[in-house]
Amino acid sequence: MNPHPRNMKEMQTYFADILLPLPLPGTFTYRVPQALNGMLDFGMRVVVPFGKNKLRSGLVVKMHQNVPQQVNIKYIVDVIDREPIVSERQFKLWQWIADYYLCTLGEVMACALPSALKLAGETRVLLHPHFDGDISGLTENELRIVETVANQKKSVVSELSRTLDLPKILPIIKTLVEKQVIVTEEEISDPYKPKHETYLTLAEPYAHDEKQLYALLDELERSKRTAKQAEVILFFLTILQKNGIVNNFSQRIKKKDLTESERISKSSFQKLIEKQVIIQHEEVISRLVDYDAQLDAASIELSEAQQTAHDSILRSFEQHPTVLLHGVTGSGKTEIYIKLIDEVLKSGKQVLYLLPEIALTSQIVNRLRKYFGDKVGVYHSRFNEYERVEIWERVLNNDKYGSTSGKYQLILGARSALLLPFNNLGLIIVDEEHDSSYKQMDPAPRYHARDCAIILSHLHQAKTLLGTATPSLESFFNVKQNKFGYVLLNQRYAKSVLPDVWVVDMAESVRQRKVNGLFSNFLIEKIGAALDRHEQVILFQNRRGFSPRLHCNSCQTSPTCKYCDVTLTYHKRLNLLKCHYCGYAIEVPRECPTCHSLDIEMRGFGTEKVEEQLAEIFPNAVIQRMDLDTTRQKTAYQQIISDFETHRTDILVGTQMVTKGLDFDRVSVVGVLNADNLISFPDFRSFERAFQTMAQVSGRAGRKEVPGTVVIQSYQPNHPALKYVVSNDFNAMYNTQIAERKQFFYPPVCRLIKLTLKHQDEHLLNRASQELATALRQSFANRVLGPEYPLVSRVQTYYLKDIWLKFDKDAQLAVQKDVLRRILADFRTHTEFRNVHVVVNVDA
Repeated sequence: MNPHPRNMKEMQTYFADILLPLPLPGTFTYRVPQALNGMLDFGMRVVVPFGKNKLRSGLVVKMHQNVPQQVNIKYIVDVIDREPIVSERQFKLWQWIADYYLCTLGEVMACALPSALKLAGETRVLLHPHFDGDISGLTENELRIVETVANQKKSVVSELSRTLDLPKILPIIKTLVEKQVIVTEEEISDPYKPKHETYLTLAEPYAHDEKQLYALLDELERSKRTAKQAEVILFFLTILQKNGIVNNFSQRIKKKDLTESERISKSSFQKLIEKQVIIQHEEVISRLVDYDAQLDAASIELSEAQQTAHDSILRSFEQHPTVLLHGVTGSGKTEIYIKLIDEVLKSGKQVLYLLPEIALTSQIVNRLRKYFGDKVGVYHSRFNEYERVEIWERVLNNDKYGSTSGKYQLILGARSALLLPFNNLGLIIVDEEHDSSYKQMDPAPRYHARDCAIILSHLHQAKTLLGTATPSLESFFNVKQNKFGYVLLNQRYAKSVLPDVWVVDMAESVRQRKVNGLFSNFLIEKIGAALDRHEQVILFQNRRGFSPRLHCNSCQTSPTCKYCDVTLTYHKRLNLLKCHYCGYAIEVPRECPTCHSLDIEMRGFGTEKVEEQLAEIFPNAVIQRMDLDTTRQKTAYQQIISDFETHRTDILVGTQMVTKGLDFDRVSVVGVLNADNLISFPDFRSFERAFQTMAQVSGRAGRKEVPGTVVIQSYQPNHPALKYVVSNDFNAMYNTQIAERKQFFYPPVCRLIKLTLKHQDEHLLNRASQELATALRQSFANRVLGPEYPLVSRVQTYYLKDIWLKFDKDAQLAVQKDVLRRILADFRTHTEFRNVHVVVNVDA
């Protein structure tokens, strides 16, 4: 008699290749226990042993029966998921990112998965089974640990450290293990905890029989002992009424709505629970709020120019899967996006809408929810880890948490939203595609969301729309090479016109004494006139803090960071000098730390100083500041933007956050306070980015019927970048810059890879960087630049050295990357340079 097929499968030996969220190459093979045969599939998480007595969660990427060559194959400990949490198409994107950006798959996994989905091992502490209770030889801290472990069913090291206030607890744990007082073991902990809500309902027959309910109330009110129980029931009915429920006593209420009131007796409530008059039950609920659509996208009436652009995009999609929409600021690109989104959603497919800044999401999400309601999901790093898991699961499985089909068809977010588990994408919109925030810098993978979006779109056979008023040179170069489609929208929406742009020569203004602090008299006049007309003002200064540095006039030095090669920035509100790289801070010295001179002064200015001086000049104006210091809280962005949108704020001062895609109807004046910081930055992209930043911030003015004025203050008023901003001539800027890039062989003409070497020993770093550069030159010759110190040559105690590689954009790029991988792998085998960290940044 033949055995049952399932039994045959269970008897076979299977192996699984597991990906761990660690910066290690490749996957790790584990044996599948017989008990788990048939339960594992691609994309599921499992618990595996890794390292010495450590448990980790990993991802199944392959099931097979190929016996590995290594002798001791460890077993998978347990399976976490019943269904895959990662799709195969999503994993293909991970593989492309790892391959293109020269990082490991584990690093991509660590970046992609919300932290609550990455289970970690914790060290559990137990009393030793042979411990006889003798505590005479224990120190005070050892005794505290033993007492706590003895009194708790479960103790993990992190909790013991926090509970007992012992940050350096590990050496004490080790001593107790050696004394055979305790033992340790690894357990896996799941940080994700579903949110629960307790609901209350009236029991039968009171829920459906009004007469019996009132009879119960009469009976309870007759006795002083039970009168308060009647008050609890009456308050229950009052809450139902407040919730809009009348004459239906079977409906539920939230327990906290009743028990958190001071009007009821807690003991009386508990008596009703014990009598089973009120029934309580707990449910898993979502942390996410659902919204109803208020408008139909079909109600949007596009202007003639918008309709032409919309139709041109659809025609261009027939020939190019990626199209660049080049629309001037205020041209109504968002309305075109909404029309396209509506068409894709009606076809049953998903849409991803990428934005460069979290600050932008709050304003645009409100507009999208008016048309698409609970189909809109928002995903970015300001959500807590539990909310991010719920969004992940909703995108993966729309029926999770009671959702109905169609929820979260449209995902809006910053670059990390690109890594969600989409299953049926039809369109990806990359708004403000030129923005450098789309490029992740640290940690790996150092991917560019715009480029990854194009690959993701290809995997789903979807379309990609890149939208901007100031295209990146890379995207416009691809248009010229006929790789992207191109649609131009050069008219502002409705009656609005592009603002007048004025450049103020600050050197001349200072010479003629036509300045007041940081502001030219011309800018002050424009601000004053706008405030008199009850209009709003945006001022841009690309530096936060009060003053960039404290300067000694005697020895010409400034206090620098103890751990980084940068001067400390003065923050007046905190009254501290702070490092913006590592957070190091000191009190403001009364004398020069170097020569002890008292002749010291603040030099330069940041947004904090701008805000203070504005308040002195315009004491009646309501001024708010939007920079990293004022937007650290989760809802701070939204509050500042909401205040400005509803005209509760007159003047908004900010860093780059105020330049990106915000839409306000009463802004008539925009001021760029120090254009020289932008145009003089030592980077081959500084000209392009200066033009983009100033053109974008200029575009915040005059967006509706209020005419706009832009005032740019500069000590280089004749700089070409400023002339292109004044004339709004993108094509002239592109032509001059692309000619320079071709002449000196820089992107987008070539591919650029930056290698940054890091070590705390400067001399060792110099030897290592020279060794690596020599090895690279043997394969790539004059394509290698460096090694050289970067602008900031030490960060967080680590010295830095950069090596740059330039490669042609041809089929040989993949081969050259393979050669680079081999060189880096060989370099890491050098014993002397084992601890030198090499950071690889592709398309830096």
